[in-house]
Amino acid sequence: MKYRLVYFAISALVIAVGVFSLLKWGLAFGVDFKGGAILEYRFNTDVSEEKLTSLIEGTKAQVASVQKTGNGSYIIRLSPISIEQKEIIGVLLEKNFEAQELRFENVGPSIGPELVKKTLYALIISATAILLWVAIQFKSIKFGASAVLAMFHDSVVVIGTYSFLGHFFGAEVDFLFVTALLTILSFSVHDTIVVYDRIRESHKKLGGSVTELADKAISETMVRSLNNSFTIIFMLVALLLLGGTTIRWFAATLLIGTVSGTYSSPFVAVPILVTWEEIQKKIKG
Repeated sequence: MKYRLVYFAISALVIAVGVFSLLKWGLAFGVDFKGGAILEYRFNTDVSEEKLTSLIEGTKAQVASVQKTGNGSYIIRLSPISIEQKEIIGVLLEKNFEAQELRFENVGPSIGPELVKKTLYALIISATAILLWVAIQFKSIKFGASAVLAMFHDSVVVIGTYSFLGHFFGAEVDFLFVTALLTILSFSVHDTIVVYDRIRESHKKLGGSVTELADKAISETMVRSLNNSFTIIFMLVALLLLGGTTIRWFAATLLIGTVSGTYSSPFVAVPILVTWEEIQKKIKG
């Protein structure tokens, strides 16, 4: 814990860059938030998602996802397009891949304002429940509050980084991003509780100051946390490189969140707890 100010400075720097990106460029919302068009085609030849995406985006249409169905057809989700653009896309697909059109429709956003509002309410309720549960289990509100602050740290890091990726690489916020963000929050708290539990066990057996117990707990759990995280990171990197365009940014979001969550448990949540304890002792003293 001797270098916890350095850990706080690193987190502050990453968050500051993310907040700057959010204020300057905002988030690029995808078809799930803005609505768009759905095209369904059946192909007589084998077609890759990358080729389809590249061909369609050559017409200035923005492809959100390409999904292969069980009957051999492909469902293509696009940004809103005109009938003329749809005709151009149809001609190109028929010419290059002997495609047969099965469906075309313009749709509204699948994630509306009401669903966004409910998601925010769910996040607030879950964060409050986590705070209370951890506080009850460890018999101190400091543990619960520190875990929730680390969880929000990971959320801000992911959202800010995604804003940066959206501006420079075209990453869009869609339903998969929301799913990945919720998954990351649970991972972050889980890893934090492992460290807290080791602090509690050491306190019962050995006693001592929170700073000493925190250093001991981090040393004992670091290898376990890194091994656990690397198994997830290896899988996500493989998914990012080989998973195709549809889930590329989903894998990237999970990867960012996994790295942030691995860092925040020992280097954000525990330092917050130790700093809180020291400030409380000084006030009492």
